[in-house]
Amino acid sequence: MRRSTELYACLYADELPMQALLRFRPELREQPCVVMDGTPPLQQACSINAKARRLGIAHAMTRVEIDTFSAVAVLQRSPSEEAAMKGLLLKSIALFSPGVEDKSEDGAFLCFIDISGVQKLFGPPVAFAEKLLTHVRKLGVLACVTVSRNVNAAAALAKSQSPGAAPMIIPAGEEAALLAPLPLSVLNITQEQRETLTLWGIHTLGMLAELPEEELIARMGQSGQRLCQLARGEFPHSFQPNEPAFLLEERMELDSPVESLDALLFVVNGMLGQLIRRAESRSLALASIVVALTLEGVMKSTYTVRPALPTNQKQLWIKLLHLELEAHPPQGAILSLTITAEPSIIRNAQLGLFAPQLPEPARLDVTLARIRAIVGEGCVGQPVLLDTHQPQSFRTERFAVPSKSMSITSLPQPRAAVRKMRPTETISVTVQNSRLETFVFRGRRYIVKQTYGPWMTSGEWWGRSPWNHEQWDVVANEQEEGRLLSCCLIHDLIQNRWQLTALHD
Repeated sequence: MRRSTELYACLYADELPMQALLRFRPELREQPCVVMDGTPPLQQACSINAKARRLGIAHAMTRVEIDTFSAVAVLQRSPSEEAAMKGLLLKSIALFSPGVEDKSEDGAFLCFIDISGVQKLFGPPVAFAEKLLTHVRKLGVLACVTVSRNVNAAAALAKSQSPGAAPMIIPAGEEAALLAPLPLSVLNITQEQRETLTLWGIHTLGMLAELPEEELIARMGQSGQRLCQLARGEFPHSFQPNEPAFLLEERMELDSPVESLDALLFVVNGMLGQLIRRAESRSLALASIVVALTLEGVMKSTYTVRPALPTNQKQLWIKLLHLELEAHPPQGAILSLTITAEPSIIRNAQLGLFAPQLPEPARLDVTLARIRAIVGEGCVGQPVLLDTHQPQSFRTERFAVPSKSMSITSLPQPRAAVRKMRPTETISVTVQNSRLETFVFRGRRYIVKQTYGPWMTSGEWWGRSPWNHEQWDVVANEQEEGRLLSCCLIHDLIQNRWQLTALHD
């Protein structure tokens, strides 16, 4: 059910490519101008001003046709200037109402503005429309504003107005009467539908609204009902305001090149404070930051810092970035820097009343960063198995907290543990009749009592690191003291070498 308090304003600016180019070229506003789109020799006129239209210039004319007119300024279409002008309009409209829906078309700017409830700030709808139109004109844009309870009716009426016309208000219940004399071109209909209606002798919205709806549906389908409702100003519209992208980024051009790490961190400290304040204003935290440095000699260097949990502790970010820069110092003087942050939700932990206080996650991040700086980048983290059967095949990744709590399943019975030897130790093995007899491990001689295996594993014979192993699980007694040893032995068939790779508890 639609609310009776709904009220919308429509801002329409036609010939957007032309207006975007003339905004910073005031000397061309008093002469006929044409904007061409495409690459020569396939250029066509995509936008023209009123003076060029009076000369007889129309859209889709080629460059050869345009050259037949004298004193016409020909400009090339600039998508970047159009995007900048469109962004400027959207930001300006957001000053009047937070509810803005962008419905721009090719070559025209069109947006719907929810103005229900803004009367206390800007007065009645007429005053709001005049203030909005005055503000847009100061930006150098010619547009028209209409107000109605039906956004489609407001858009159709706005398209029929001349640029810079006075705002128009459509009273409730008078939509059909005001739309009746408008041509079919103000509706978003297909070329096929327009040709069909023209063959029937339908040229205005009033003539379209008078057609029997049931018979029109029988001939054109459900689109016929939509056309009738659009012509009467009754077609409903689900207002969907634009959600501007929330981008956390700060950039700074340094007055002079910086080589000192302390001076760089002093600048980063202020920029991080701004990012954290912007994140806290939306109840968010920083999950990671990326610092891009522009160095002398057109070089760039990028550093990424991602702690285990999102946080807004500025000193933690400074410390982690400090350790990262010490481990990988910039290879030149710094000219500018850009900090981009990834926002995330704040994770709150509820502790029990009698539970001991847990250590802060920030202390773990700093500790891991210090260890990583000493032992190396790939030597600290959580192990991840590789997709191979080669022994000792794994890699390390940085610790990451799972998004959901993992359920811990209790084991029905205790299991034996396997302690991997890193690095593996080379041993001497005595073999008789394909049976392991004895081996020497760390200067002690062991007599094999029981063996399991061998299990053959091989792979990557096509690459640079092939392997071909025999694996034995062995139970042995020490020859002197009789101590029992359960272990895993590997026989490297390529290098003909025996190794002890693991101990069984």
